[in-house]
Parts: sequence; C-alpha cells; structure tokens
Amino acid sequence: MKAKRIERVLSPPSPHMVGDGFRVHNFIPSGYGMSMEKMSPFILMDYNSKHFFPPTDKQRGVGVHPHRGFETVTIAYKGKVAHHDSSGNSGVIGEGEVQWMTAASGVLHKEYHEEEFSRQGGDFQMVQLWVNLPAKDKMSPPKYQGIGKDMIKRVALPKEGGTVEVIAGNYQGMEGAASTFTPVNLFNAKLRKGTTAPFSFPAHFNTALLVIEGRIKVNDMEEVLTDNLLLFANEGEDFTIEALEDAVVLVLSGEPIEEPIAAHGPFVMNTKAEILQAFEDVRNGKFGHLED
Repeated sequence: MKAKRIERVLSPPSPHMVGDGFRVHNFIPSGYGMSMEKMSPFILMDYNSKHFFPPTDKQRGVGVHPHRGFETVTIAYKGKVAHHDSSGNSGVIGEGEVQWMTAASGVLHKEYHEEEFSRQGGDFQMVQLWVNLPAKDKMSPPKYQGIGKDMIKRVALPKEGGTVEVIAGNYQGMEGAASTFTPVNLFNAKLRKGTTAPFSFPAHFNTALLVIEGRIKVNDMEEVLTDNLLLFANEGEDFTIEALEDAVVLVLSGEPIEEPIAAHGPFVMNTKAEILQAFEDVRNGKFGHLED
C-alpha cells in the first residue's frame, strides 16, 4: 500500500463565538481554501479548543434554530452539552460522548451547556461537524443518536499504548455505533507518548486529523501541534500517527458526495430553489415547534 501524502497543516483560525456558549475555530469552511466541497462529506468543522467558562446561573449556548439537509455531530472532550429538538429528542453528553443529530427534512434545535456544568463552570472543549447527506436522503425523517461512553467501541493498541475509539466506520474490524448514510469514519485516537498507531482509508476518501491534546508526528515526517489540523491529499491509503507526548487525535475520513452544494445559513441542499423552500417551510411551521 502507498502512504497517504500530507497536503498541509493548518493552525487554528481566529476564534469567534457561536451564541454565548461556544468559542470556536472554524476550520471548514475557512479562509484556508477549505470549502464545503474540499472535505465532503464533512462540510463544517467548528472546534471549541479548551476554554474556561466561569460559573453562571444562566445556561450559555445557542437558542432555537432550524437545520435541513445534513447531520450535526457533536463530540465532547471537556464539559457537558445539552440538546433538545422539535422531534422530541433530548440528551446530555459529557467527556468522551457524542450527539449525532440527523436534521434531514428539518428540525428546530437548541444546544446549551448542561445546567450543573454552567453553575460550576470549568474547561469546555468540543468539536461540531456537519456531515452532508446525499440528495436522495436530504428529506428523510429526522433522527437522533446519543452515543454514550458505554456504546463507543474501543480497539486497544499494543503494549498498553492507548486506544482508538470508533465512533463511526471501521477500525481493524471494530464497527462504530453511529449509523451513517454514506461511508464515514470518525475515531478518537488516545495515544500514550511513544505509541504509533496505523490507519488506512481509500485514496479518494477526504481525510484529516485534528490534534485535540498533545503533539504528534504523522508518517514519521510531519510534526503537528495541539489544536492544529492536518489535511491529507487524495493520494495513497496508509498513514501512521506517533504520539510525541500523550495525545488525543480526532481522525476523520469519508467518501465524498459528488453532488452540487447549495448552502445558506442553517440549510444545506442541492439547489437554490430548495434553500428558498426551506425558508418557506420554516415560516409555515413545517419544522415543528420548540420553546427557546
């Protein structure tokens, strides 16, 4: 097998606030040329690097807003996130857990720091991805997958070097708990210093690494620091991650959806007409009802 070629390493863009609870670096799309098409099916990546939020009696977060045409995937590394949507789904995730919401035909939802975490304050760190849906599935019924720690499959690395947590896809025969509409691999590699972990994905899959904690070396050549994103070119299949210090790395790889993207705010469809229809459907109450 041929090693994947490293295209570039991106430092975190300047942070901005989403609502009053999420201080994020927007890697996808971004001024680095990381368009929605570039990393399809991953069409957005907001990374809330580790940030301390002081105690408050008011839950910080994002109020009620609509989505259509894709999925939101929230991975918690520090702190706790609460979710509610107009399909009647709700849940709280903490460190090492995942919320996978399929907006599809349309939902209203809101996301906040969990109530007790808000009162106590503390470090908050998370990733939110938007995963696109193919045209045939964009108007399918919404659904919600709350993936707790007990549901996440783990592959132990040799010599107690750490684990690879499989959220979605397959690592060394271990299948992730999340169901997906197209081939998507999403792993948390938790590596002890000196450990090397191998990975392999088809050459045409869009593949990247986000260093959540620590410092790593990729393919025995490229050093990547905390909070940086490494992007692979669509050449080769195999790569290795070596932990230069204890590290946590989000590994994402997925088959591109080769369809037109029409995006506006909270909607991602295939045509402008479908975007206009989404706005009309929200006005007409077709996304349901959710109290702010």
